[in-house]
Amino acid sequence: MRIESPREFERLGAVRIYGLQKVYELDAGPGTLESQIDDNVMRVVPTDALHEIENQMAIVVPVRNERLKLIEGVLVGIPHPCLVIVVSNSQREPIDKFYVEKEAITNFCRFTQKKVVVVHQKDPHIAAAFAEAGYTDILGPDDLVRNGKAEGMIMGSLLAKMMGRKYVGFVDSDNYFPGAVNEYVKEYAAGFHINDSDFSMVRISWHSKPKVVENSLYFAKWGRSSRQTNQILNRLVGHHTGFETEIVKTGNAGEHALTVDLAMSIDYATGYAVETFHYVHLLEKYGGILEHGDKTDHMNRLVKISQIESRNPHLHEVKGDEHVDDMIAASLSTIYHSRLCPESLREEIEAELARRNYLKEGEQLAPMRIYKSLERMDFDLFADTAGEAVSIEGGSSVTVPGS
Repeated sequence: MRIESPREFERLGAVRIYGLQKVYELDAGPGTLESQIDDNVMRVVPTDALHEIENQMAIVVPVRNERLKLIEGVLVGIPHPCLVIVVSNSQREPIDKFYVEKEAITNFCRFTQKKVVVVHQKDPHIAAAFAEAGYTDILGPDDLVRNGKAEGMIMGSLLAKMMGRKYVGFVDSDNYFPGAVNEYVKEYAAGFHINDSDFSMVRISWHSKPKVVENSLYFAKWGRSSRQTNQILNRLVGHHTGFETEIVKTGNAGEHALTVDLAMSIDYATGYAVETFHYVHLLEKYGGILEHGDKTDHMNRLVKISQIESRNPHLHEVKGDEHVDDMIAASLSTIYHSRLCPESLREEIEAELARRNYLKEGEQLAPMRIYKSLERMDFDLFADTAGEAVSIEGGSSVTVPGS
């Protein structure tokens, strides 16, 4: 892959946010000479270097009652060396959609010999593993894992660590273009290759999001939620640096990847807030702005956030205006309730949500549920309990409890 070097970055404490990087070639060929790899403008990541990182990467696909053809298309797009982890929260009755998903994935694995881990979010074995490990906040009143994308991401990250992967990436299951999925994963690998660090994150900014306008395709640059979230996040960063900035382009990046070490280190917000909260929490924990009560040295690592602009258009399921408003409110809630947020920015958030009729007069923006970092749990105990139910079907598909 041939990709431009970031032209700028913002640094707060140990957090370095790199500017958006443009891809010039999706495939730059194998074994590029070292003298051609680095210069001030361009980076070349050889195909074999991408392959090496993909071998160490797990791709988590959260699923909830998606069409089987969409799920299959996403699996088709994920490079073969990657371990795939499907975390499904699809209904079990009156029609067991999870069973149908698992059957389709097993059939897919027969033809591809790809390793796919499949787990249901409500599986009692996984819930018991969380309880044994002392991470009970993730369990609901029914003693099962709560509903939500963040909960699925947490499960996927833990399974990636159990399987010995160094990197974990996330791809939404409602993507219509397998080629886009393939590109995202290769961009994850390119980002990790360029920023070789145990605490590194790669976030994808869609090149365009096509929609039909007056019987023609219109390739919009920014979605409504992304535009709003990016603006407020940049205001937050600018407040603490003293300089206005537009560095953040991926406030709602569902397509993102991070080192497993970083995934274990960070807190998680629930619902649509999970991606935006990555920025907020990293600035809270590693930004050098807040004082921490524990004795952990939060400044002894450099946390690198890469933002890469994809080339494929992104086309996914359209879920309506209410979905967009919920995304905006959840994302802004993580900023609003952060100790980093100045009063002037809180007032701006309140005004924006009132303008959208999301907040009525006298109402307050509710905080999101926050799960503390996974490093607080007994991982070995979790792995022992969950691992008891791991089985391999035909040497191709790995099914973690719930079969």
